Order: sequence, then C-alpha cells, then structure tokens
Amino acid sequence: MPLKLGILAGHGPLPPRLISTCRASGREMFIVAFEGETDPEVIGDTPHIWTRLGAVGAVLKALRDAEVGEVCLCGKMRRPELSKLKFDWRGVKLLGRLARATTGGDDALFKVIVEELESEGFRIVGADELLSELLAPAGVLGVVAPDARAREDIEVGVRAAREVGARDLGQGAVVESGVVLDVEGADGTDALLSRCAERARPGGVLVKVMKPHQERRVDLPTIGIETIRRAHAAGLSGIAVEAGRSLIIDLPNVRREADEAGLFLVGIEVDSDPA
Repeated sequence: MPLKLGILAGHGPLPPRLISTCRASGREMFIVAFEGETDPEVIGDTPHIWTRLGAVGAVLKALRDAEVGEVCLCGKMRRPELSKLKFDWRGVKLLGRLARATTGGDDALFKVIVEELESEGFRIVGADELLSELLAPAGVLGVVAPDARAREDIEVGVRAAREVGARDLGQGAVVESGVVLDVEGADGTDALLSRCAERARPGGVLVKVMKPHQERRVDLPTIGIETIRRAHAAGLSGIAVEAGRSLIIDLPNVRREADEAGLFLVGIEVDSDPA
C-alpha cells in the first residue's frame, strides 16, 4: 500500500490533476495549501491546512502530524521576495540558505526546499512519477508537422533553452528563422509568450526543455491548453517539448487545440545532461 502523499500545492492545472488521480485511486493524501497560490476549489473535503509561504515549521509539523510519508511539490508558485515573507522560527533557520539560493534561479530554491524535506525523513516524488501518463511522448503529436525551417529553429531553440537553463533562469526559448527572439525568465512561459505577441509579424517556434542538472522531481517543463492558446495568439507556428522529461496536461485536448489553431506540437529527444 502506498504511503500517504503530502501535496504542496501551487496553482495551475497540475495540482487538480494529481488530486483527482489520488481520489480516483483511493490513495490517502494531505494537502498543504498556500495563501494566494492554491486554488481553494481543488481541495474539497481532502484533509489540508492553509498556510503562508514562510511558515516552514508549520508545514513540516502538519506533514508529520498527518503521518505523510511521501511529498510532491506540485504546480506553479510565484517567486516571493524573501524580505516580504513572514518566516516562523524554522524558516528563519533556513533563511541563510534560501538567501544564497536566490542568487540563482528557481531550481536552486527548490533544491533547498527538497533537502529540508528530506532531512525530516520525507521521500520526495516528482509529479511525473505519480502521473507518468502526462510525460510528453516523442514524435509529432498532432496533424501538423514542423517543416524543414521549423526543425532548424527547434535545434537552435534547444541550444538557447539549455543555455538559459544552465544559468537557472528558465526552460524555454522562442526562435524564428534561426534567430533567438526571446528566452524564458523567472516570470515563466506565459510572460515569454506575451512578449512575443507584441511583435509586428507572426512566426517562430517555442522550445521547452529541462534545465541541465535540474532537480527533476520538481518543476519539469509543463504545457497545457493555455500554452497553446498563448502561442497561437503570439503568432507562433508550433511548440516543441522535451520527450520523456516534460509534462503535457490533458494531451488529447491540447492536441485538438493545437490542430484547430494550425500549430504543430512535437516531442523531441534531447541529449542527456553533460557529466
């Protein structure tokens, strides 16, 4: 019998998908909901607490009291300013490591959080381990296929995305005719696509890949229907995601949305992280 699952729930489509899967399978779970981040509608009658981001000790105590064995960090989370967080005593003890991590990107912060949870005896599991059906398959996933120019742009996009990922800044890039138009920053994919939508002419490809040396149990590249809609609004010709190391929320509907918008959607193989 699987251990009780603690879900540290952010926002976006991933937490409700995981919660729904646990309910369907009868798996016991406990939700840590964060003020201003978690959608109250996804919680229902599931055992949970509401807390703030700086209440580290309260979160750990709640997980222990709920007899949680495994923990999944699930969903998007707006990156807070440490100076504005109200830390409890455990958070204050963690503050030095968090402050050092803020000189990097999201992955550096997630690694500190993962290490703290593991130090308390919790096993950290990735969303992909619990929802393996969401992992992007390889190949063309819709009726539209990338042409030769788009395939070249994808190759350029992979290099650009991995470069920005190596600096722990983002996971994506938009490329048109061999030129990198923009890359993803801490503000995420939606902001990247919004910037691209301001261009005078359409075109370009969005490429999303996992960061080199990323803590893969947290924050895998993820797309959903909203990504398709924003890419279409930005005038892009398609989207490429890393096969086996990216998540597609609700692939059948994402595929249909891409087909109707005339966008290609493709899962690409990317070389493993360098040693």
